[in-house]
Amino acid sequence: MSVRTDPTWRAAASVVDPELRVLTIEELGVLREVATEPGSGRVTVTITPTYTGCPAMDVIRADIRATLAAAGHPEVEVVTVYAPAWSTDWISETGRAKLAATGIAPPGPAGSAGPVPLTLTIRCPRCGAVDTEQVSRFGSTACKSLWRCRACREPFDHLRAF
Repeated sequence: MSVRTDPTWRAAASVVDPELRVLTIEELGVLREVATEPGSGRVTVTITPTYTGCPAMDVIRADIRATLAAAGHPEVEVVTVYAPAWSTDWISETGRAKLAATGIAPPGPAGSAGPVPLTLTIRCPRCGAVDTEQVSRFGSTACKSLWRCRACREPFDHLRAF
């Protein structure tokens, strides 16, 4: 397992998510491991998609390879693992703050295997009001829903918890 201060880890961690351009794959919790083989220098990067059919994964893989090649690692294998399944709980506090600062309401806790949580309102990331309404269950990407604040009248995306 790579140490998170390792230059190879830092290079892979700098890759930006193509759908949530304010977050890196590390902040999003997609980056799981970066390992360099002693001697050969071959790098293996392990990632977990946000969901099985995520259309951004091909771009993320290509960006990881390009970023590591630019950092002096021409031999890169990107391994995708599905277990444990990614959860919005894996988004870092820095990532959550970045989402809110750009007008995307970060998700709440993903919950447990108990009853399905019911989201009645989402705090507006622009003005902080809780008087909001869901406009569409699906927003600009499949993992977001579209909301509107009744106080400041601004629309905003909400990254859904799962």
